[in-house]
Amino acid sequence: MYRQELARLQIFQGLSPSELDLVDSITEHIRLPKDQVIFEQGQRASHLYILQEGQVVIRFKPYDGPPLTVARIEPGGVFGWSAALHRDTYTSSAVAEMDSEAFCIPAASLYWLCDQCPDTGNVVLQRLAKVVSERLRSTHTPILNILRHGMDESS
Repeated sequence: MYRQELARLQIFQGLSPSELDLVDSITEHIRLPKDQVIFEQGQRASHLYILQEGQVVIRFKPYDGPPLTVARIEPGGVFGWSAALHRDTYTSSAVAEMDSEAFCIPAASLYWLCDQCPDTGNVVLQRLAKVVSERLRSTHTPILNILRHGMDESS
């Protein structure tokens, strides 16, 4: 149903038509109105999301401070990857910053794909690992700056 749209996303580019059919069979398309909370930090990690259009903001709430914006997800970006990493809960919250659309894959379906079609699952997981690695690198400096700024104010 969404095979052509999925084929354009970087995480699925180069998959064969039959592999895209498998991914399509486990993928749902959702609409996210502006300001909709997609998931909360600490909520059970149940879905992986790929933004099709719009923008999603990722926020982390430290124990003793206000929420921090740690990432802005643009079309083609992946979020909610705690679900794909077998984490019990999401480590951050996700909120639609504008009317948006996304594909979501239930974690159980992603595990099924990896179990039943290991070659396809491996390609998707390798690409997901690359996304996670890039995101961690890109959020490291802003978080460090926020922490330094907070320390400067308390001095």
